[in-house]
Amino acid sequence: MKRANRQRAWLAIGIVALLAATVWQWRQDRAQATGTLLRIDPSSVDSVALAIGSGDTEHFALREGHWWRTDGTPTRADDGRLSELADTAAAAVLSWRPLGDFDPAKIGLATPVAVLTLDGQRLEFGETSVTGPQRYVRVGDRVALISVRYTPRGATSEAKQLKQ
Repeated sequence: MKRANRQRAWLAIGIVALLAATVWQWRQDRAQATGTLLRIDPSSVDSVALAIGSGDTEHFALREGHWWRTDGTPTRADDGRLSELADTAAAAVLSWRPLGDFDPAKIGLATPVAVLTLDGQRLEFGETSVTGPQRYVRVGDRVALISVRYTPRGATSEAKQLKQ
């Protein structure tokens, strides 16, 4: 075999090896991707239930592009606040772990700080993590670690006054 042909063969072998390594790495990265809390589009959420602490559960429904509180007599709700709650479905997960890896009482999931239900999918919010501004969230039989900015909040006093 001539020298030029040998060099081409080695070059082809090197390219094939690089492509194989790239495909392997892509598959590894994809398998380890953490994704989002729920596999639903926040813009498709049309029902929200929220309980903060030991307070009563508030129920909301999206009707004709606006959010309404459906407990008792339907009243308009703060569209911005409810959109923020719906956006929680797309919260970026920093890591997932099985629920069995934790003692729920130690991470605040025995009595959750808040329970948010989006289109029937329940999210239980526990304590903040000691490693940073992150919060534990139970989703089914798994626990996610997400940014604390997605922690549900109660209605502000200004919003409550507007309802009256």
